[in-house]
Amino acid sequence: MTILVTGGAGYIGSHMVLALTDMGEDVVVLDNLSTGYWWSVSPKAKLVEGDIGDEALLDRIMAEHRFDAVVHFAGSIVVPDSVRDPLGYYLNNTVKSRMLMACAVKAKIPRFIFSSTAAVYGNPLTQPVFEDAMPAPISPYGSSKLMTEWMLKDAHFAHGMQYIALRYFNVAGGDPQGRVGQSTPRATHLIKVACQTALGQRGELEVYGTDYDTPDGTCLRDYIHVSDLISAHVDALSHLRKGGDSGIFNCGYGKGYSVLEVIKAVERVNGAALPVKYGPRREGDPAAIVAGADRVRAVLGWQPKHENLDFIVETALNWERKLAQRNAA
Repeated sequence: MTILVTGGAGYIGSHMVLALTDMGEDVVVLDNLSTGYWWSVSPKAKLVEGDIGDEALLDRIMAEHRFDAVVHFAGSIVVPDSVRDPLGYYLNNTVKSRMLMACAVKAKIPRFIFSSTAAVYGNPLTQPVFEDAMPAPISPYGSSKLMTEWMLKDAHFAHGMQYIALRYFNVAGGDPQGRVGQSTPRATHLIKVACQTALGQRGELEVYGTDYDTPDGTCLRDYIHVSDLISAHVDALSHLRKGGDSGIFNCGYGKGYSVLEVIKAVERVNGAALPVKYGPRREGDPAAIVAGADRVRAVLGWQPKHENLDFIVETALNWERKLAQRNAA
């Protein structure tokens, strides 16, 4: 059996492709390379350049391969961009996901794993936030992902397609073996931006808001190492293959770090202070969001291995150094 990975040339998707090919799985990657890179795809996988909204292409790929599952990463992920271009986000994240689902149902693919987000919770009233909390997204990005979750649930009831939606908290770090990492030049993720600043690739690190209702006034987030996130996907696939129930699972450690704490970790690992500029809040940023992550451990048997902020930062810094060398070559 073969697995279709959409967005498999991107940051998180490329880690999933490596994990699957390391396990001996046959993998087909579908990616339009708008933010991903062909060289980040495992050489053991087949890369098809194209868009998940292309029905004819999807039909052809799904006819050529007997897919056991779709693992869907493709989409747009920058919260402030979604506020500026909501219709673009609904097109890319929701409308095109609907096309992918429709083609998967038509091809009778039995399993679907979806890359969702903690942004569906918005600004939760209590911390940590669990899966049974009422979704209340405060950005088009979060809304676009929540709509896709709804479509998956409805497709499951109507057509029997088993699914798992994994709600990511803040993903960071790179492959511990240094094979892939976060390579998007315009990435807005704090740890990547802080590492770029530490290496002199940015003049300064801007902190967006210091007046939040948090211990030090800066946003609080649950950072999860990308390899641990991928192990949750592998566990989800195993769960569905064994006949496990469909469902939604948070992916985080259940511990939050503030922006200032992350900056201190980067300074500690890198051994030098960062130039920091303090600015106003960004639209769409909740004050704090930390995962209630009991369900993923209990149901999927997930056991994270890299639950350490300094390790996350170390692997992110190592990747930024390697990426700089690659770009300079």
